[in-house]
Amino acid sequence: MVGIIGKKIGMSQVFHEDGIVSPVTIVEAGPCKVVQVKTEKNEGYNSVQLGFGEKPERLTNKPEQGHFKSGGTPFYRTLIEFKDIESELMEKGKDITVETFKEGDSVKVTGISKGKGFQGVVKRHNFKGGPKTHGQTDKFRSPGSIGQSSDPSRVIKGIRMAGRTGGNQTTTSNLKIVKIDAEKNLLYIKGAIAGSKNSIVTIRRLGK
Repeated sequence: MVGIIGKKIGMSQVFHEDGIVSPVTIVEAGPCKVVQVKTEKNEGYNSVQLGFGEKPERLTNKPEQGHFKSGGTPFYRTLIEFKDIESELMEKGKDITVETFKEGDSVKVTGISKGKGFQGVVKRHNFKGGPKTHGQTDKFRSPGSIGQSSDPSRVIKGIRMAGRTGGNQTTTSNLKIVKIDAEKNLLYIKGAIAGSKNSIVTIRRLGK
């Protein structure tokens, strides 16, 4: 598996030679550097820790400084671990760029979905709401009944109700890389991915 960390720039569209238009999400991916390598012999599994987005030393606490200095790498704002990475990439200090991918690759993208705050059941669970007539005045977006009467005299766990919406880790699989701009470190991924603009996402290539 090949993985990289990126920042969601926004959405656009790509025109193909046959006239087809593809909606794409533009991601500024990398360059990332391998900060730490974990092996099955030492840690019990194989993985690499990638760093993305350099930051100054004054914004880095002492434990983080020691971690980065032991690997001989700059200080990074984001550290994410990728398991089952390809063996040729498991080298401390190695740079991971968009050139690791190629156009047509299938990828899965993980990000944090947009937080909506506290929402009612109509927006959160797509309830249709109550009737608009027959004396109904203030229950148009009400959830209605949420439980039984004397038996079991409680609300069953898992009942869909109002609450905090969004802000969850979301993964979208089987997306295609339509275009790669190596000079600007940009990946053009067909379709929409979770997260707001400038949010951090991870991109993993599916298969080999």
